[in-house]
Amino acid sequence: MKISQLKNKNIIILGLGVEGLDTYSFLRKNFPQKKLKLADKRKLENFDIRTQNIFKKDKNIELFLGADYLSNINDAEIIIKTSGIILSSIKKYLNKTAIITSQIQLFFDNCNSRIVGITGTKGKSTTSSLIYGLLKAAKIKAYLLGNIGTAPLSFLSKINKSDVVILELSSHQLQNLQKSPNIAVFLNIYPEHLDYYKNFKEYFNAKANIALHQKKNDCFIFNSESKNIKDLASSIISKKIPINPEKFKNIIKESKIKNLTHEYNISAVLEIAKIFKISEKIIKKTFDNFKAPSHRLEYIGEFNDIKFYDDSIATIPEAVVFALDTLGEDVETLIAGGLDRGIAFKKIAKRIIDSKIKNLVLFPESGEKIKLEIEKLKKNHNIIFFETQSMKDAVNFAYKNTNKNKICLLSPASPSFNLFKDYKERGETYQKYIKSYPYD
Repeated sequence: MKISQLKNKNIIILGLGVEGLDTYSFLRKNFPQKKLKLADKRKLENFDIRTQNIFKKDKNIELFLGADYLSNINDAEIIIKTSGIILSSIKKYLNKTAIITSQIQLFFDNCNSRIVGITGTKGKSTTSSLIYGLLKAAKIKAYLLGNIGTAPLSFLSKINKSDVVILELSSHQLQNLQKSPNIAVFLNIYPEHLDYYKNFKEYFNAKANIALHQKKNDCFIFNSESKNIKDLASSIISKKIPINPEKFKNIIKESKIKNLTHEYNISAVLEIAKIFKISEKIIKKTFDNFKAPSHRLEYIGEFNDIKFYDDSIATIPEAVVFALDTLGEDVETLIAGGLDRGIAFKKIAKRIIDSKIKNLVLFPESGEKIKLEIEKLKKNHNIIFFETQSMKDAVNFAYKNTNKNKICLLSPASPSFNLFKDYKERGETYQKYIKSYPYD
């Protein structure tokens, strides 16, 4: 749908987080006098003051806020749904002729530049940032947008046809998307977001849209170790490039980047470098200077002779296993657990048993499940369990029970939403208490 087609339509923006507010700003800039409807489950006082003031000053908006925010959407012709809202939860409120779209769909429909899209259960942000860094170093004008934290719609007027857009794409953004990037990267797939999707199949099908609508001249870079992703590759018509770390083993071996992300993710980045004909000199310099996004196996520093790492982004067992493999046997204290989304923890339990971990700090709800898995696998273990809901108490325990020159690692294997706003707040709270110890 072209932006011009929205001019005379009855539109409601559903969900007013970063994405929804960006959509509102974009439409208001393009249609200054247009009547717009905005809906969100939060009440007005729950928004920040700046947003409240914007809403109050705009006389051409109608707000539907609070618990019954969906009850007034049935007359909308077009619903621009924020990706985090489950489609099935709004269907009963819609009229049959309503068109449901999203900011990402509108961006794809109206962006004329080359789009490189990256998805996967883990590694999206680091991979996207690396690709962006390489293009920038090679003097190729690029934009880093999407799930990484920058909503893309407002950038449409700035992007030229010769530019490149790097889009990190979550499963929520990809679900129901009717277009695919010119270059699609599918890094990996593990059970995740099973509180949002009916099952793993529905979750994978959402991710599959990254390549499902590609054209013959497009390119699909994919992890062929995953049967699901390999099967997807066999069903699409674009040029297919399986990720193969062996092709780049010398570059990977000599780079510090191997301690920040999986070799498959690095190999995907190097395939992109080949497509854009970026030299090994630029690759080496970019890799050497790269700093991973915060809370992704981030080294916080050494305090009281203990080394602290923040891997709050690790919300599945596979990410924790990678962190333990990377940091090695010096990890003595692991802080894990969080929201239980129904995934299995046998893999992480086995890896903990095989490690040198002595202390395991566990948050509810999944912390209890991790503990039970460990006890099921090995009854006579020597691990000290400390269960808490307080990050302050968790860090305090780590300081008192981690030996000198050893590592304390926050790598939860679970989402944060039962105790924190998001993984960033969890990581920031962890770092705050590390740096403010000892406490008054």
